[in-house]
Amino acid sequence: MPPSFSHWLPRCRRETASLLRLTLPICGAQLAQSGMSAADVIMSGRASATDLAAVSVGASLWVPLMLLMTGTLMGITPLVAHRVGAGRHDQVPGKVHQALWVALVFGLASALLLSVGSRAVFTWMEIPDDVAALALDYLGAVAFGIPAVAFYQALRGFSDGMHHTRPSLWMSLLGLGFNIPSNYVLIYGGPGLVALFGDSLPSALQSLPALGALGCGIATAISMWAMCLGMALYTRRSRAYAPVTLWQRPTPPHWREIGELLYIGLPIGLAIFFEVTLFTVITLLVAYLGEVTVAAHQIALNVTSILFMLPLSLSMALTVRVSNRLGAGDPVEARFVAWNGVGIGLLLAIFNSLAIWLLAGPIVSVYTGNDAVRSLALSLILLAMLFQISDSLQVNLAGALRGYKDTRVVMGITLISYWLVGLGVGHCLGRGLDGLFDALGIYGYWIGLNAGLTCAAGLLGWRLHVRGERNVRRARQAGTQGTDAAS
Repeated sequence: MPPSFSHWLPRCRRETASLLRLTLPICGAQLAQSGMSAADVIMSGRASATDLAAVSVGASLWVPLMLLMTGTLMGITPLVAHRVGAGRHDQVPGKVHQALWVALVFGLASALLLSVGSRAVFTWMEIPDDVAALALDYLGAVAFGIPAVAFYQALRGFSDGMHHTRPSLWMSLLGLGFNIPSNYVLIYGGPGLVALFGDSLPSALQSLPALGALGCGIATAISMWAMCLGMALYTRRSRAYAPVTLWQRPTPPHWREIGELLYIGLPIGLAIFFEVTLFTVITLLVAYLGEVTVAAHQIALNVTSILFMLPLSLSMALTVRVSNRLGAGDPVEARFVAWNGVGIGLLLAIFNSLAIWLLAGPIVSVYTGNDAVRSLALSLILLAMLFQISDSLQVNLAGALRGYKDTRVVMGITLISYWLVGLGVGHCLGRGLDGLFDALGIYGYWIGLNAGLTCAAGLLGWRLHVRGERNVRRARQAGTQGTDAAS
């Protein structure tokens, strides 16, 4: 007999409370990291247009590479959460140590790739020489901090898997606290300090050079290392991780466990990489429509990406909760946790749509005073209301599936939905087809995004249903066999 509504509602409340306790600190951490990117853009832009261009071009290289790396290291979270749910705390340190070995290799390789390969990429992209020179300086400084990002992500994945998501918020705020003042001192140098504090400063401070884009890169690396060292110190000192002795006995590389991490994590990193590069490609494809369209497109993307932080954070928390329940040997509860989280994500999507409806006008006015850009950006943001539901559903369905360690299928669905459906439909509608329909321009590409996200939500929903039912069925069959054997 199905449980009554009076039994089901308190269960939903308890699970929702647990999920939100994990989600809100993650969301705060994501917003703080977005604040660092915004500070880089704003403060380098005030130095000069060339410095801003150099930082923007440089970020277009290191950010996707970093997301591929950190996305792969996110695979440690379900591994840790699964073992914590099973009460096997003694197995956690070995898993995390393998993630740290992977972080070391990925971090050094990514730093080397940025340092060695950036010049060739800029030549191929025909970046102006003055911008390319500053961007190379910027990337050379950022590359020094990339290994720190890798180590931080491995430790953050461990902390999240232990159901401790607040440290990621604290470390992101720490990074932001280092980033802004370091940016100011290194980008603007002595003249900037004099403008802020007056001529009474010591001569040594007044003579500091203004490094522009290079200073921005150094400040970024400083904040990366601050977050890494802060998380390492916290995980070593805090009693919250007491059941796990992470820092006492280092574990040498173990290829089978590294393979397990990459088997789960690499598809996550590739899925994130596919998504990020899709938006980059669309930006390049709409460039022919003119600067007004490109500016409006970027504003609309920026606004919607900020709103996306909450469902994305919910998705990351959902991975932890589902993995934990599976580790505890309760696939029925894991299935409930997954679909309850998807339902919460749907409510958040409705909230985001309402926020867009009420606040789109004032927000766009903050970005630009150009009437043409503002009008077009507003129409695109209102169009984004249509895909808030499908976008929230797909990211939370993907988060639940990652809790099941079902990451390869998520990667495949992401690739098909974004690149085949989203980009394919968008390009056809944007450019038009002779004899069938006229080109819709930028609106066609945004309709394509809607189609891709809706396709992803449908396929991921089907996959979560199949995976959840399969796990429950296997558990019931195992229980029946155990009962038969005992009798």
